[in-house]
Amino acid sequence: MIETLNGKNVLIVGATGGIGSAVARLLAGSGGRLFLTGRNEQKLQVVAKENSVPAERTFALDISQPAAVNELKEKYFQQLDAIDILVNAAGIGIIKSVENLTEVDFLKTLNYNLYAPFLLIKAFLPAMKEIKKGLIINIPGILGKVPMAGAAAYSASKYGLVGMMQSIREELKRTDIRITNLFLGGVDSPFWDNIDLKVQREKMIQAEEAAKAIWFLCQQPSSGVVSEMVLQPFNHQAI
Repeated sequence: MIETLNGKNVLIVGATGGIGSAVARLLAGSGGRLFLTGRNEQKLQVVAKENSVPAERTFALDISQPAAVNELKEKYFQQLDAIDILVNAAGIGIIKSVENLTEVDFLKTLNYNLYAPFLLIKAFLPAMKEIKKGLIINIPGILGKVPMAGAAAYSASKYGLVGMMQSIREELKRTDIRITNLFLGGVDSPFWDNIDLKVQREKMIQAEEAAKAIWFLCQQPSSGVVSEMVLQPFNHQAI
């Protein structure tokens, strides 16, 4: 693979997930210097080893905890002197009817899908602002654009993420910091393993294909920005 990201420092949050691990492979193969995070230490070290990422450039954490994100920031900048690309591939999915959706479910979804990205922005955006350039990629998913039944908490968190990033984009107009929201349709990943919903995973987008979309976004020249990208299964186009 051509090393189009040679010399770029990349933080991948959620590198142990189906999409995150596939992104790590593609970006490492393109020459990026990766720092990987995930919730599961064992899985994280497997992904790191597969992509020749030293253990010093990995950190297992709960990204909804401010102290953990601050420690991530400290460890990141001990290893890398700048951040060029932040890929946030972390998040959770709780799909339940509103009658069965508990307060705990709702707040947990907001914590991981909205509050955690806020903490990441607070931690890493200042370094980008210092040099007035960088790329931030979030994955609201198609339910952050077109909701479905049973996704009240999930869509609330993802709509919130979209609104937050659009507002932050307005604050960055005098810089070359780019923000991209990736609206993925159904992706065949561990996301669905614990969701009680009949889905046809064989017709979904493969995690590797979703990762290629992120890889593509990381290749874009600094003269332009892809503000958003929509990628859905061919047989289930919602918009």
